[in-house]
Amino acid sequence: MASDQTLSDVERRLLAGWAADCASRVLPLFEADPPADEQIRDALARARAYGDGESTAAEEIRKRMIAVKAAGAATTTAGAAAARSVGQAAAVAHMGAHAFGAAAYAVKAVSLANPQRPEAIEEEVSWQVAHARDDARAALRLLPPVGEGSGGPLGPGLLSRGLLGAVIRDLQTRIRVD
Repeated sequence: MASDQTLSDVERRLLAGWAADCASRVLPLFEADPPADEQIRDALARARAYGDGESTAAEEIRKRMIAVKAAGAATTTAGAAAARSVGQAAAVAHMGAHAFGAAAYAVKAVSLANPQRPEAIEEEVSWQVAHARDDARAALRLLPPVGEGSGGPLGPGLLSRGLLGAVIRDLQTRIRVD
């Protein structure tokens, strides 16, 4: 049985582009040794390629954990969050709900990089909402509320708690309202 967080291939491709845009804004925060840096940049390029129809879901699913592993090489907490944002964007080919994970980790990276500027969180979320195309917003509206359901990225796990959960709830509210 398909998960309500999977979405169609067309919808996942739309969300991969938005997720890659969110992740690319924080990519400059990621610093690591060359192999990990190359892996993170490649994962972002692959997320974009999937969004543009230049690769298949099966191809991306096989490679989605590369960025997750490379995130461990980050030299700062903000950089690790930025790398996790890329990892979530790369996983959208597998499950559309990872798009919210990419956005939330991007906000977390901004927050960690700017502890003296709490308004940076609001600025980043506002940018994300403003830069979601209408068709991507429609796809995001198909996803269940974070923290509900039994599994998947939006289930009762890491993305439903703390700052990540708060950001996703805020994004879901804003996207459902407009």
